[in-house]
Amino acid sequence: MKAFVVEKYGKSGVRAADVPEPTVGDRDVLVRVSATSINPLDKMVRNGEFKQLLKYKAPFVLGHDVAGIVARVGSAVRGLEVGDEVYARPRDLRIGGFAEFIAIDQDDVAPKPASLTLQEAAAVPLVALAAWQILVDRAHVKPGQKVLIHAGAGGLGSTVIQLAKHLGATVATTTDTRTEELVRSLGADVVVDYTKEDFSKVLSGYDFVLDSVGGANLEKSLTVLKPGGLAISVVGPPDAGFAKQLGAPSLLGVVMNTLSRKIRKQAKALRVRYQFFFMQANGSQLRKLSALYDSGKLRPVIDRTFPFDQTLEAMAHVEQGRTKAGKVVVSMVPDNA
Repeated sequence: MKAFVVEKYGKSGVRAADVPEPTVGDRDVLVRVSATSINPLDKMVRNGEFKQLLKYKAPFVLGHDVAGIVARVGSAVRGLEVGDEVYARPRDLRIGGFAEFIAIDQDDVAPKPASLTLQEAAAVPLVALAAWQILVDRAHVKPGQKVLIHAGAGGLGSTVIQLAKHLGATVATTTDTRTEELVRSLGADVVVDYTKEDFSKVLSGYDFVLDSVGGANLEKSLTVLKPGGLAISVVGPPDAGFAKQLGAPSLLGVVMNTLSRKIRKQAKALRVRYQFFFMQANGSQLRKLSALYDSGKLRPVIDRTFPFDQTLEAMAHVEQGRTKAGKVVVSMVPDNA
């Protein structure tokens, strides 16, 4: 089958290749991929940013999102059948959406939202799971709370705004002039144009901040929280909780805590909290999210769609910051290119 594989870590390390179709274990679902999408995580894994924690063996197929049709099921699989339209964020060490087929553990797969095309569904799994795990599992966002979502027009930000609004929060976001109308249409109550204003000068008393920018943006985010508030970053620095989540040796947890010592110290001085977030595959949560897409509470935001043979161009489009809003999808179906 055709696939895009990481031969070696680094920007030039991905190439198109013919590789064997994946073997299908008893608990696996073989999916014929209809579409995938590009995530910042693809670049990070390609560059080896997590190689101490995620031990991929080159060559491996890249790609963290999948939407497609079930082609075969393992003998222990229940509730999924050949021909079903499904979507998934395959678990770490079993990624591989940039290929014609992928074998995925049944626990990571869910029927795709009926209201979405396979191309639209491919934009959903990673960002929707991240939004759910951040807002529901970690931050426990309640009605009436104030949340700040940075980069609200991005693939993650656009999803988190919608889910936070569904959970009853008052939502602020940062974006630029071009996408102000979009983020308002997604549910943002307060929009700060970062090209004109410093969010930390105009916002205060927030319960929760999601940072996807890092650096000085994260440090300033701590200052808009009320005492006891929580800042979560998806770009780092990592903490010991991340190492524990991936089952890494305790020594790596110590290293992670060292990397995040400065920001945790700043948070403590402000009487707020800081956590690093790395999402996990979860098919049962995808089933809950499907219902939210089908009821109209959530909708995917798609920047543009590339054909499969232009997967590297799609990655470059995202990496070079040319995405105006939402996700970049890669489709196996030429008509959708």
